[in-house]
Amino acid sequence: MEFPFDINQLFSERVSILDQTIVAGRKAAGRPHLQAHIDTVIDELGKASAKAQQLPASITSASKLQSQKHQLYLLKNREMNGGRGVVVGFLKVGYKKLFLLDRQGEHVEAEPLCVLDFYIAENLQRYGYGLELFDFMLQHKKLEPLLMAYDRPSPKFLSFLAKHYCLTPSVPQANNFVVFEGFFLNRSAGQLRKVPLRKPDGEIKPYSLMEREVVHQEQRARPWPFAPPHSPQRSVSSQLSHSLSVGSSPSRLPPRAAAALAPGGNRDQSPQSPLIERCRERRTSSLNRSHLGFH
Repeated sequence: MEFPFDINQLFSERVSILDQTIVAGRKAAGRPHLQAHIDTVIDELGKASAKAQQLPASITSASKLQSQKHQLYLLKNREMNGGRGVVVGFLKVGYKKLFLLDRQGEHVEAEPLCVLDFYIAENLQRYGYGLELFDFMLQHKKLEPLLMAYDRPSPKFLSFLAKHYCLTPSVPQANNFVVFEGFFLNRSAGQLRKVPLRKPDGEIKPYSLMEREVVHQEQRARPWPFAPPHSPQRSVSSQLSHSLSVGSSPSRLPPRAAAALAPGGNRDQSPQSPLIERCRERRTSSLNRSHLGFH
């Protein structure tokens, strides 16, 4: 994505990490006109992402980033646009408290790192930029994608996760978030807490971005496949759950592919397994090939 100002002047690193301060580096600090350009970049990226996902409004903007405890990873290409650089895309993540359903249909409270928005400019897709950006975030967070939650991922994003990280199938949920096999198995008891079906003061509501519709049916009926056979709830919930899973992906991995916990001191510990190692080797090879090609 090109802009009528010098991107390299705004963002000194290939991948810049922005948070509530929205300061990309020392060059922009204390210089209002440069800070205004950074705000413009974030706003335009948010609009482009919303358009690509066919959302009615942007879920990423400079003002939203300033008011939320999220992080935005911004990837640029320094050489393009006559040496002034272009913005390739961005990835926004943040921790959210969620009420999820495990494989047994039990409600579990968790606060995982969530992918909230992910966009690569249409003319720069299929050059390995998305994998480069996503891997950068994982290394920065010291986290495996299996332990993350994904806020309404598009079919293209689900295919991306299945191809590069072997994330399939998903565990059906009644809210907008998607989690995958192994999410519940690879967390300590302190990270997951089972919650009662109903709170004394009302129903448990699923958490999501305020711009997206709230699902009001979470506690009234369990989603497919947990509802009893031939029940109206099973029919309705099945449509919702299938829309959030990788049901159309070419391959599904069996539940035994879930990895075991590895020691570590991070907020979310990273599991290790032969499956994860094979996926890591495969995407490392893909990254190496992309670095030899277009940049």
